[in-house]
Amino acid sequence: MKCVVHAACPHDCPDACSILITVENGRAIKVQGDPAHPTTRGFLCAKVAKYLDRVYSPQRVLYPLRRIAPKGPFPAKPQPERDASFPGSDFAGFERITWDEALDTITGRFRQIIEAFGAEAILPYSYGGTLGALNNASMDRRFFHRLGASRLDRTICSEAGGEGLKSVVGAKLGTEPEQFRHSKLIIAWGANIHGNNVHLWPFIEEARRQGARLVVIDPYRTRTAACADWYLPVNPGTDVALALGLMHVLIGEKLYDAYFVARHTLGFEALRERVREYPPERVAAWTGVAAADIRRLAREYATVRPAAIRLNYGVQRGENGGMAARAITMLPCLTGSWKEIGGGLQLSTSGGFPINRAALAREDLGPATRTINMAELGRALHQALNPPVKALFVYNCNPAAIAPNHNSVIHGLLRPDLFTVVHEQFLTDTCDYADIVLPATTFFEHKELQTSYGHYHLQISNPAIAPLGEARSNVETFRALALRMGFEEKAFRESVDEMIDTALANPHPWLAGITRESLERQGSVRMNLAATASGSDHANAAFLPFANGFATPGGKAQLYNEQLVEMGLDPVAAFVPPVESRHALAGAAGRGAPEKYPLEFLPRKCDNFLNSTFANLPFLQSLEDPAVLEINRADAAPRAIADGDRVRVFNERGELQLRARVDGTVQPGVVAARLGWAKLSGQGNVNALTSERLTDLGRGPTFYSTLVEVEKV
Repeated sequence: MKCVVHAACPHDCPDACSILITVENGRAIKVQGDPAHPTTRGFLCAKVAKYLDRVYSPQRVLYPLRRIAPKGPFPAKPQPERDASFPGSDFAGFERITWDEALDTITGRFRQIIEAFGAEAILPYSYGGTLGALNNASMDRRFFHRLGASRLDRTICSEAGGEGLKSVVGAKLGTEPEQFRHSKLIIAWGANIHGNNVHLWPFIEEARRQGARLVVIDPYRTRTAACADWYLPVNPGTDVALALGLMHVLIGEKLYDAYFVARHTLGFEALRERVREYPPERVAAWTGVAAADIRRLAREYATVRPAAIRLNYGVQRGENGGMAARAITMLPCLTGSWKEIGGGLQLSTSGGFPINRAALAREDLGPATRTINMAELGRALHQALNPPVKALFVYNCNPAAIAPNHNSVIHGLLRPDLFTVVHEQFLTDTCDYADIVLPATTFFEHKELQTSYGHYHLQISNPAIAPLGEARSNVETFRALALRMGFEEKAFRESVDEMIDTALANPHPWLAGITRESLERQGSVRMNLAATASGSDHANAAFLPFANGFATPGGKAQLYNEQLVEMGLDPVAAFVPPVESRHALAGAAGRGAPEKYPLEFLPRKCDNFLNSTFANLPFLQSLEDPAVLEINRADAAPRAIADGDRVRVFNERGELQLRARVDGTVQPGVVAARLGWAKLSGQGNVNALTSERLTDLGRGPTFYSTLVEVEKV
């Protein structure tokens, strides 16, 4: 018997693709993009196109596992002498146990820890392994809130940029991807669209066929930069200066929309005074972008209409990342391009889904407890906290790969007194330090409500197959733990359908008429967004989020934001060089300080993985080479480094040994390497070099504010 099931990709990507899964006799045999979905348009990225390899991988964790050896890396493959009748279940260092044994072990240890130290000694650690509304943040949050565990400040990816965006416009809303086809100028700022937002690319190509130009601003020559009409390499961490330099030209040459600014913004005079400090010549010295190019880009942005900016989160992974996102967000507020179809800016559209997340998470089930920043995990595992962290429950995340200050994190995970549980699909780097590993379902195996941060289509994702082995979803895992702990609240007995109904039970007009039943019939439904433009066929359905006002208390874009003063930040915007940057280094060197680490390091994400997700699949591994350090010839030559040489990359936090690739992907003074599973690459982890220093807004990690030195081995 054969059927086709509608699902939605929940991985950490803005595209949130609509997917059709063909199932025959209970086994998925084909996966394809839904041709009827307005953004998926019938195709999938290389990662998800091969998703059957992930679902049916012989390396899937299919049964609960208990550690029987000291913590630390073991080969991620079954031991030959173990029971071969359970493929993928018995791995070196672990033995198979039952779910009852696993649940009893976990809840027993939790009770002991609570009695000895209090519930705050237990820390959940999760992020975007799945972005489904239920399996990302519902039963898990209910469980930990009821338990009274420490809370996690989930800042690892998007918090700084999101706070920067909201500090100007008030909400995480932006230009619809479908509108980019109407743009005449598209600026991809820190956005590798071709690599990690591929479903926006056809709209950009459609616009280019009609005469649009694509400008890419990025410190790394990405796939997208290689396809651009104009590529502007910018020094890492200087994006705020570049944005202020562009505004210097826009205001100084009166290229801004005076009517829109007067009607829809607050603080223009303060901004006018601030940008006087950022003439293109001064900005060029920081950014590496020529003054003439800054002037040219500002003039094109103001006069070629409509112009859209696709801003991505790379710009906010430096110490001034929140301010960078804030400054760039001001640009369409000056030109008034928010009022034009094909104009505006997109960083995130996640604010377009007003589902009842509070009812899913149920903070009211437990007391308010302390909050620990996930970007400071190494510190949290070592600090003399009261109480200390004695248990770590990891799901939807792989902190042994993605957390900054990697060596400190690993040292903490090796603590013999730390009880660690990991709920996973594969034995990731973090599983090497787990006491218990629980098998997790893929999105093929559970039902989900799926939002997006790159479009405005809400979806139901249906299970296509039964869970393999004894895998359980996050919802069912935390439900089982709650019941085993004796929690009697009705919240822990709600079915998945009841939880979806709860999420949709919000009187917001954008959800009007959208029910679980309507989603089940249609698979995907566009949110009921108000159309605010008229005059042409496509305008009748276009969503222009800020054409007639912003989502701020006064309805105006906050070019001056008083709340930033309370945070000790500039209320307009200002460029402050990161502590770990060549600019700060040059200033220190002028006072006689030694230049120990003169190169800026970009710990990049691989194009064919999602952070560390997919890093273990052979086909995708063949498309990447994470054992490489990319270095400019100008930096390689004085270090006697040739293409292919073995090199040591190091600072005071750690080191890597990689193979040099001397090419044109980075400009002088910058080197780059890629994130993957450390135990598979055999080269260590890029986060051995990154710090736990936090961003100006959002308290996020500062991966891209990292200084290193490189030497030939």
